[in-house]
Amino acid sequence: MFSQLIISGIVAGSVYALVALAMSLTYKSSEIANFAQGEMAMFSTYIAFVILATYQLPFWLAFIGAMIFAFLLGAFLHFGVIRRAKEPNVLNLLIVTLGFQILLYGLAGWKWGAEQRVLKLPISQSETVSFAGLNISELNLATIGVALVIMVGLYLFLRFTKLGLAIKATQQNTLAAKINGIPTNRIVMITFGISSMIGAVAGVMMAPITTLDPNMMVEPMLKGFAAAVLGGFNSLGGVVVGAFALGIIENLFGFYISTEFKSVVAFLIIVVVLYFKPSGMFGKHYTRKV
Repeated sequence: MFSQLIISGIVAGSVYALVALAMSLTYKSSEIANFAQGEMAMFSTYIAFVILATYQLPFWLAFIGAMIFAFLLGAFLHFGVIRRAKEPNVLNLLIVTLGFQILLYGLAGWKWGAEQRVLKLPISQSETVSFAGLNISELNLATIGVALVIMVGLYLFLRFTKLGLAIKATQQNTLAAKINGIPTNRIVMITFGISSMIGAVAGVMMAPITTLDPNMMVEPMLKGFAAAVLGGFNSLGGVVVGAFALGIIENLFGFYISTEFKSVVAFLIIVVVLYFKPSGMFGKHYTRKV
């Protein structure tokens, strides 16, 4: 039973890791915690649903369509909303992302209502795969696999491609990157688009497990935020470790202590980490010298 709980925790942690990675990527580029990340993922998942249900196209086309929409939505958030702010500071931009979140939530409710819908993936949730005495559904196995592919792909992209190196340079020192000829505004806009795509993948993988409705990403968003705080917002590897740790901890807590207070674990982790180590387990705390 213990091993089965660990596997379930890793499945939940995979979704949290994608949300946390998306948030960390934009935070490292702009120092903004994008609170609209969950609703952007929810809206992109609805796009996949519309392509599947209305146009009866294959799933892979619906997935590509959702990813393109997610990229454009993320780019629009930066180019059309955040960059238009006059004399921006961190607090103002934080409120801007909250406003964008509310806007998307309202639009989804107006367009699709509160009805719970089912996003059908070509992967079975009931069929299970057994290995080493453990049972895991095909959907959960795919969730772990997709999350790992994205993590490895993101690492290789940031480390070995020209665009990835430009993103890392912008994240490390925007002014120095600009002096060296990197179009930092465009790079940050692309980063917002990529992070929106990563969040959308989490939404598509999450929708069949729960249901597709405007509230579907509220809890994953909170858990992803807690994972990012636990691992360290400015450490991509740290947020992944934090996400898997959170998924396993809350699963064990729910089974051995209380299912009702399972969701409280995320709040407790946020409070404890902010109290004892505000920069997270793997985050770096920078100090300015006069």
